[in-house]
Amino acid sequence: MKPIRKVVIPVAGYGTRVLPATKSIPKELLPLVDRPLIDYVVREALDAGIDHIVLVTGRGKGAIEDYFDHAFELETGLEAKGKIDILASVRKPILAAGSVSYTRQQAPLGLGHAVWCARDIVGDEPFAVSLPDVVIDAEPSALAQMVGEYEKTGGNIIAVEEVAQEETNKYGVVAPKGERTGRLFEMSGMVEKPEPAKAPSNLAITGRYILQPEIFELLEDTPRGAGGEIQLTDAMDALMKQQPFYAHEYEGVSHDCGSKLGWLQANVALGLKHPELGDSLAEFLRKNR
Repeated sequence: MKPIRKVVIPVAGYGTRVLPATKSIPKELLPLVDRPLIDYVVREALDAGIDHIVLVTGRGKGAIEDYFDHAFELETGLEAKGKIDILASVRKPILAAGSVSYTRQQAPLGLGHAVWCARDIVGDEPFAVSLPDVVIDAEPSALAQMVGEYEKTGGNIIAVEEVAQEETNKYGVVAPKGERTGRLFEMSGMVEKPEPAKAPSNLAITGRYILQPEIFELLEDTPRGAGGEIQLTDAMDALMKQQPFYAHEYEGVSHDCGSKLGWLQANVALGLKHPELGDSLAEFLRKNR
C-alpha cells in the first residue's frame, strides 16, 4: 500500500458566495483571525505527514503563490524598524522549497475537472483532496485522522460529519454499507441533497478525501453533470463499483468559510481560542450581546 504523500487543493474558484470581498483578492486569502484560509488547510495537510502540496489555480490567483514565498521587501522593512516578533512570524515559509506545485485550471468546469488537472503531478499514487474553504478545527487534524485510518484499510476514504436530520437536503450524504460500527465504515453510495425522509444517513460529506489514482481515468470520461461541470462525486460513484470506499466521521468541528455567515462564525470560534486574542474577544462579545 503506497503512502499518502500529496494533497490536491483546488483554488481556482471565484468565491461567489462571499462577493464583493473576493472581487479583488482570492477567497483562499480571506483572513481567519490572523492567518488566511489557505494557511489552515495547508498546515492541516502537513500535520497529516503529507510532503507535497498541489494547488490547482486560475486567473487572478497569483497572490496565493506569493503567500507561500519569501516577501523580501516586507522582511527588510520589518527588520529595519526592529519589529523582530512580527518578522519571525513571516520570515520562515510554511512550505519548503520544492514541496509545492502549481497547475492551472483554464476553465471553471467544476471540482472533478480541477482534480483531473493535477493528474500528471500526482501520478500513479493515492492522494488527498482538501477543499480550501472548509476549515476543520481538530486535534489531530482531520486529514491526519483519515491518513491513520487509510494506513489500516487502504482504499478510498471520505470525511463526514453529523448534521441535523432535517438539514440533509443541504449536503451530499453518504449511505453506509450494512451495519455501521465505529467512526470508520464502508459505504454503498452517496446521495446529493436528499430530503430528510429519504436520506440514507445524517452524515454529510465534509471536503476531505483520500482517493486512488484510478479516479483520474474515470474523470477523463465523466460527462458534465449539474451546472455543466464535471462532478467529482460522479467519478467517485463509478470508482465505488471497482474499489472499497469508506467514510470516516472525524473528531472535530468544520467551518464553511465559503459562505459569509460561516466565515464570520469561524472567526469568532477560532478567535475565542486564540492565546493572545481570546480573552479580549470574549469580553467584547459579552459587552455587545
